[in-house]
Amino acid sequence: MIQLLRCLPVSGLSLFKYESISCGRSFLRKYFNWNGHLQSTINLGLILRSWCPLSTKMQNFVNYNLSAIFFHYNSSSKYYVQNSNIFQRLTNGTLKYMYNTVSYRNMSTSHYQLNRDIHHFRPKKALILTKFSRYEYEKRRHPDLSEEELIKNLEERGSDYQSLLHHHHIHTKNKDLVVETLRQHGIETSVVNRFGYTDANIEWADIIFTTGGDGTFLMAASKIHRQDKPVIGINSDPSRSVGHLCLPVKFTDCIPEAVEKLMNGQFKWTQRQRIRVTLKGEQAYTPPVELHNQQLQYPEYRFIDCYQEQHNCQKGSVVTPDGCSNFVHKLPVMALNEVFIGESLSSRVSYYELSVDGSPKVKIKSSGLTVCTGTGSTSWSFNINKLTPQCVEQLLKIVNEETGSALPLEDSKLVERITTRFNNSLIFDPSETLLAYTIRDPVVFGTGFSSKPRGFAKRIEVKSRMFDACLVIDGGLSFLFNDGAVATLDILEDDALRTVTLLD
Repeated sequence: MIQLLRCLPVSGLSLFKYESISCGRSFLRKYFNWNGHLQSTINLGLILRSWCPLSTKMQNFVNYNLSAIFFHYNSSSKYYVQNSNIFQRLTNGTLKYMYNTVSYRNMSTSHYQLNRDIHHFRPKKALILTKFSRYEYEKRRHPDLSEEELIKNLEERGSDYQSLLHHHHIHTKNKDLVVETLRQHGIETSVVNRFGYTDANIEWADIIFTTGGDGTFLMAASKIHRQDKPVIGINSDPSRSVGHLCLPVKFTDCIPEAVEKLMNGQFKWTQRQRIRVTLKGEQAYTPPVELHNQQLQYPEYRFIDCYQEQHNCQKGSVVTPDGCSNFVHKLPVMALNEVFIGESLSSRVSYYELSVDGSPKVKIKSSGLTVCTGTGSTSWSFNINKLTPQCVEQLLKIVNEETGSALPLEDSKLVERITTRFNNSLIFDPSETLLAYTIRDPVVFGTGFSSKPRGFAKRIEVKSRMFDACLVIDGGLSFLFNDGAVATLDILEDDALRTVTLLD
């Protein structure tokens, strides 16, 4: 039996409405493809009214924008859900169905408890972490230059001073609007940049706002170790960055509306899982290196300040069977997007041993290993694994030749649909407690390579057989990972970062 779960805000309360739908499998086959995406853009109300005789009361509900929709499968009186959120947000009556077919899990009671308390959430203190605009960054980098000298310096490097100043004003305006709006709601605010983003300031706040892009959000997330400190990102200049981790771009132009929704409980809590990394080896406590920001050609230091502050933990050591002493270091920063492991010089082959969910270690040579969360599945991991229409067209041509089929290769829309369908299957829910790993460019000839080049796991263990290697957190913080070092990557529900999804 397929059940339709409706969550509808009524008078400040969330009322759940259930309506049984018989023959649910044929319903899914008719309107959805194999991986859960709608065959085309379809109005939910038309689907439900044309497919089954819903009650009048239920029909009146279907045109609302919903906070959540799930299909549950009834098995032995227990409801199961494919991943945490089978149906994501519904906007203007159009259903967007996104899920991952890899695993099933019980409907989370903690998730229900989390969202049940939405209307009791009343933050009194907000910490606002703001980025350095490019203009501010250049001023800080060249403190001795006058404005005229700075203009000349930028021109010599091919940068447009007026453009930098224009975008600085956009960022500053939106940052100030966030501060003013929160204060109008009686929320005490404190604005800090990366130098002021300290443990003491985080402890003071009930909620963290970021004004910047994804880099600012990642920095904020790196220091949050408790789920009672939600982080909300405001993309302060959408013309310069997409801001996937921030609120939708439309709220940049209507920040008061976003804060109003937050204060009125018109949101749902969203959990973004993170990767916990434990290093073991003689160099486990060697200070990390902050990678350069490629756009500015200058160190950005997104993580290094907060890392040094948390670097006061005791070194734990274990004695290995061969009598050597190794340090065990649980890193004080977690990866929200991904972890990369490999040789520092990309032209070198990375050599390591890989164990997935406790399996025997397998020796692998490749261009490195990436391990991502659902949040990171739309980023680097996606671009490593995605197919292009050219690849799909070539594969279809080979299928025709090998099977004698007559697939319409000239149909560009068919090729595009197949490409999109495969690429969408690479993306999974940020709240899912899964690691997605990719062995980049595995060396297969003459090595006996038999591992899956990509897959999912709960725990991954990697032992280095490299001599100038690194383990990089979210593209920003690089740890030494040379021969003999062992990294254990875990994904645990307790490590999830809490943020919000505003409701339409």
